[in-house]
Formats: sequence, structure tokens, C-alpha cells
Amino acid sequence: MNAFTENDAGIFTPVHKLLMGGSFHAELIRDAKVIDEWDFGNIVVNEGLNSALNVLFNGATPIGSWYIGLFQGNYTPVATDAAATISANSTECSAYAAGVRQNFVPVASTAQVSTNAASKASFTFNAGATIYGAFLASTATINGTTGVLMSAARFATQRVVASGDQLLLTYAFAASSS
Repeated sequence: MNAFTENDAGIFTPVHKLLMGGSFHAELIRDAKVIDEWDFGNIVVNEGLNSALNVLFNGATPIGSWYIGLFQGNYTPVATDAAATISANSTECSAYAAGVRQNFVPVASTAQVSTNAASKASFTFNAGATIYGAFLASTATINGTTGVLMSAARFATQRVVASGDQLLLTYAFAASSS
């Protein structure tokens, strides 16, 4: 079996590919009760893919910390979104008490998955808002425009939160070979 195929332009591409992607699990809590749960996939943006490849193959410095942010704009993320544009494009939400994006604290990958299931990102809202989605970036600053955007996702249906509500987000980032 050949490991590469040649396209019409004479460029050889691998038959087997590395696939990278992620998904979120959300729990909306009101008055100490889970009132809604949902799962949603994400897009791994070009900036995130380039960062991962540069760390793996070009000696780039790994990013030490990642953060989950929320957005409240009626926006669908695209591959060309970047850390410099995601806040403005998606209207980043700041209606939660912490005042910064929440830490993504993953455990070591053992099955080609890195997840923060043991330490979910927690957002406690100090005002009502309509949340459309979430993203993973390397900067904690709300509306920050530096760093790297890894991925972003829009919920299938926007969620309305009230002051005092808590949103817990679990993110799982996986890689596999096709």
C-alpha cells in the first residue's frame, strides 16, 4: 500500500492523516441544580493548527496555559478566526464574576485526548446574558487580542443565563490517525 497519493498538480499528499478536534460539554446550574446540559463540537482554527505544528516540528515554544472564553454575539466561528479577532468577531462575554477567561486545566493525555474533566471551567454570571458559544485561547484577558486561538464553537442553540447562574464547561481535545 502506498503511503502517498499524487494529485493533478503533482503534489504528493499522505493517505493517512492526523485528525485533531475537540468538543465541549456544558452544564448550566441555577439554584444549585443542573437545569440544562448540552454538547457541542468546535472548529480548530488555522492559527491553532499552525501553532501545534510549529511546536511539534519547528521548535516553537509550547504554550503553558490555555483559557476558555465565552461569546454572546450571533456568530459562527470560521477557520480564519485568530486570537486577534475572535473577541470582536464574536462579541466576547464579560458578564461573569471572575473578570478573566477561565483556566483550561487538562490532565495528561493517555488515550489521545486532553481534557479538563477533573477541573471544569466555571463561569458564575453577575448579569444576565445570551451565550452563543465558547473558544480556547492562550490569553486570559477578556477581549484580549494577543496569543493564539486554538478552537471555537457555536452552540446549536443559544442559552440565556441569569445573574447568579453558573456555567461549567468541560473541553476535550483529541487527536487520531485516519
